[in-house]
Amino acid sequence: MPPNAWLPLLVLASSLLPGLVIFFLAERRYWTRTLLNLAGSLVKLMLVGAMLWGVFHQQQYAASLPLLPGLDLVLRVRPLSLLFLALSAGLWLLTTLYAIGYLEDSPNRSRFFGFFSLCVTATVGVAMAGNLLTFLLFFELLTLTTYPLVVHRGTEEARRAGQIYLAHTVIAGALLLAGTVWLYTLAGTLTFTTQGFVADLVEGHRWSLIAIFVLLIIGVGVKAALVPLQSWLPRAMVAPAPVSALLHAVAVVKAGAFGIVLIVYDVFGVEVAAELGVTKPLALVAAFTILYGSLRALFQDNLKRRLAFSTVSQVSYIVLGVAIVGPLATVGGLVHLVHQGVMKITLFFCAGNLAETLGIHQVSEMNGVGRRMPWTMLAFSIGVFGMIGLPPVAGFISKWYLGLGALEAGLHWPLFVLAGSSLLNAAYFLPILHRAWFCEPPEAWPEERDFGGKKETAWLLLLPPLVTAALSLLIGLFASMPFTPLEWARLIAEREFYQP
Repeated sequence: MPPNAWLPLLVLASSLLPGLVIFFLAERRYWTRTLLNLAGSLVKLMLVGAMLWGVFHQQQYAASLPLLPGLDLVLRVRPLSLLFLALSAGLWLLTTLYAIGYLEDSPNRSRFFGFFSLCVTATVGVAMAGNLLTFLLFFELLTLTTYPLVVHRGTEEARRAGQIYLAHTVIAGALLLAGTVWLYTLAGTLTFTTQGFVADLVEGHRWSLIAIFVLLIIGVGVKAALVPLQSWLPRAMVAPAPVSALLHAVAVVKAGAFGIVLIVYDVFGVEVAAELGVTKPLALVAAFTILYGSLRALFQDNLKRRLAFSTVSQVSYIVLGVAIVGPLATVGGLVHLVHQGVMKITLFFCAGNLAETLGIHQVSEMNGVGRRMPWTMLAFSIGVFGMIGLPPVAGFISKWYLGLGALEAGLHWPLFVLAGSSLLNAAYFLPILHRAWFCEPPEAWPEERDFGGKKETAWLLLLPPLVTAALSLLIGLFASMPFTPLEWARLIAEREFYQP
């Protein structure tokens, strides 16, 4: 096996091996479990950094293992893979730190962190998939490894949420499998190819390809929370805050959106998809999801449910960028994959801090909380401004390129969707900031914990949201610098999707 083939395998192993060991650790082995978690996440981040530099300089990283006759398990790292890999590896490290602090006194920590590591293994497998079969296997492994995290608390509400999540994702997986098998019988290959691999089939199998596209999009659209497939996501907010952060920013929802990118660009090819007439309906579904999620968020008093419906809305910006055929819209959608992840994980970290420190779960309980937890609410405020799309936070960059992409494609209606969504974002986020910063605090918080001295909360809970809030600002302020998400999204569009 050539040297460059080992790096993708090592990226998988850096979370797989620690996760398997952690399952067998006694609960009292705190330091061993912490060391394994942090070592795995740091090694993964360094490996991804090395591949980032290599791919930028045109190096190839690929590994192939026999799986079925004529079909291999293929891991291949390219610019698009690295966009998702870098997001997952970077946020996994911060989420690991946060989870260590959040679950310090909780039971079943070895089980939690074991599945936590396996979940990240499945996520990076999705990112590095070199063909549709490999993608399918890791995508379904992601379902199996996140279910125990959703039901981790063991309450009746958690079990019910887990059942709904499993029902949605298993049915979606069956449709994804059906579309994959049908496509293989027509094309004889499932290998992801720049600008797709079905162009030669359009003339004789037009309606079959349209049906396959629908099956594949529904199969991944459940995890991407496209309407009407989104109902599992708000219910899954009964999970602990680190799991919510994982679902929304690192793994499940992002894997669904990433799958849509692969289907449109690497399976069908954006030009063939447009010729088949499937991109316009996809854009309309994305637009409806954007507005629906924002409207539902307006009426949620539970903070995590409000953030969940916000995710339903925000992730479809990625889908909208993909479905508007053109380089600038593609850049806007791809860069939002990273920007939304960094901003949304900030908000979920902060929501977890409020719950863990003061027992705050409802928006109506947040009066004056900015005075009690100023650093947490500063990070939350930066994330909010980014979600609304205010400069110089990263969210503004995403919306700017999506708007430019719509104009480049000769479309004006997406501009109204983006503007309407921003107004709705302001309508359900700014009242939270008003309560937190300008209203009088109550005489007592619902369930306050003392972390000693003048600390507003544990440092392991405070550090991650401060880092991600700072990142949200920095990648917006310095968006045009080398190796930023924006510049990498441009590189992907130029090298892979819109070659001259």
